[in-house]
Amino acid sequence: MSLNPSEARTYYSSDTVSESETNNDILASIHTPEFLNTIRCSGVPNHEITVKVGTPIMLLRNIDDSAGLCNGTRLVVSKLGKHIIEAKSLTGKGASQKVFIPRMTLIPSDHRIPFKFQRRQFPIMVSYAMTINKSQGQSLSHVGLILKKPVFAHGQLYVAVSRVTNKRGLKIIICHEEKEKKETNNVVFKEVFRNVV
Repeated sequence: MSLNPSEARTYYSSDTVSESETNNDILASIHTPEFLNTIRCSGVPNHEITVKVGTPIMLLRNIDDSAGLCNGTRLVVSKLGKHIIEAKSLTGKGASQKVFIPRMTLIPSDHRIPFKFQRRQFPIMVSYAMTINKSQGQSLSHVGLILKKPVFAHGQLYVAVSRVTNKRGLKIIICHEEKEKKETNNVVFKEVFRNVV
């Protein structure tokens, strides 16, 4: 079943304590599904995801490497079903290709959580923007960079700027210390080039 394209749909995860936990019954009685639903951690979709047709999303897991469906791949939602989301890839070898995203059982590897739990949800997040690291390897027609502080890692500014396919599609806002500026530091560690012949 698909919805009217203008309607948003909310998907809820199914969360449980992982069966691999030795004290599964005790942990399950302490960590109720309602509690597990509130946990947010890196690399795992939220308990509640609201999307509609046209929403830009990003994959959080590798689904099919040969089709270019890897962690960080950007897509746009084209149809919403009850058990599957249809989307079109925005970049890479499968650009504009229709793909189907299923729900997956995901176990976070966040060491701050003292027990393992599993979340069954679509491995996506709404993605109107992304970090410089997530953008690596992507070719985009328009890139807008908001630099609230100087880029701090070697070559990271180059990575961000080189994502755009044409310089007319690049816009940069530099607002260090709440003031708009016209320049920023490009961090390059000269030590990297010492042993280069």
